[in-house]
Amino acid sequence: MPTFKTIEITQAFHGFDAVLDVRSPAEYADDHFPGAISVPVLSDEQRAHIGTVYKQVSPFEAKKQGAALIARNIARHVEARFSNHTTHWHPLVYCWRGGMRSGAMAHVLAQIGWKTSQLEGGYKSYRRHVLAGLEALPTSLEFCVITGPTGSGKTRLLHALAAEGAQVLDLEKLAQHRGSLLGKLPGQSQPSQKTFETLLWQALHSFKPSRRVYIEAESRKVGELYVPDALHARMRASGCVRIETDLHARVDQLMYDYAHFLRDPVLLVERLAMLKGLYPQAVINRWCDMARQNEWEPLVEALLVQHYDPAYSRSSGSGFGQMQHAQCVQLGALDPETLQQAAKNLVGEHS
Repeated sequence: MPTFKTIEITQAFHGFDAVLDVRSPAEYADDHFPGAISVPVLSDEQRAHIGTVYKQVSPFEAKKQGAALIARNIARHVEARFSNHTTHWHPLVYCWRGGMRSGAMAHVLAQIGWKTSQLEGGYKSYRRHVLAGLEALPTSLEFCVITGPTGSGKTRLLHALAAEGAQVLDLEKLAQHRGSLLGKLPGQSQPSQKTFETLLWQALHSFKPSRRVYIEAESRKVGELYVPDALHARMRASGCVRIETDLHARVDQLMYDYAHFLRDPVLLVERLAMLKGLYPQAVINRWCDMARQNEWEPLVEALLVQHYDPAYSRSSGSGFGQMQHAQCVQLGALDPETLQQAAKNLVGEHS
């Protein structure tokens, strides 16, 4: 009689035609195995209902009702999503702990005739694997931290380095946040902490230890997300490159990067109000008035000189142990040609 095979997490990253996450949509949205597709055997509402029955009635009643729901949902997936697969299809199935939900799906798929595997320990085993990797991988890599005050072109230089073939870990891209008070991207929400950590683990796992990894200097948090301890500590102890850029070029870049505020001054005023307590109210009021009156260049320059630059000076001096030995890169402008040449120079010097 056909049956499914149970595998460990170390066997789960290759050799499968599909990875099926049979947890609820909310569980999947919080985080999931890389490349997994969501085929829930219980909806969020159904899962909550079964949990209530388990606690308030009995485990037996919960299992009975749950089995009926799971059977109907598996049938729907087989008809709607799996019916075109040939006999050679080889899926991996997982749920939260490798129990009833994935076992039921794996059993049905195996009975049909597909070579089916179930992940032992489910998502929890994958999550432990990710956390272990986030502890170990940073220590095996050599980082070069790109530092410099706000608007100096750190992110743009990272992109230029990536274009030159360098290994780059772009924390702000993974976190979907520019890492400051005004860094929330319009129309985008940040991923969950678990998803952020999965993305970090994937990136770190892809890097070759024989080549350095360029990373932008970040604080402990990027928006609402935390940089894992081991990575953060490794960053703080790594060698640095310090960018120095003309103030006017920084103002121009920030006006370009934060153009959504120029189109919506009310949103900027709301963000500036969050600085209450850090500066005299008269100063904040003046900045808000400048936003309402579209005085963009003087406002951006004032924010750089009075807010961002002092904050950078305080954090960079104590946060990065090798800052005093940082290589200085002068960028008179932030145009693509200048950034490309700076990236070429860095890659050449560090090769």
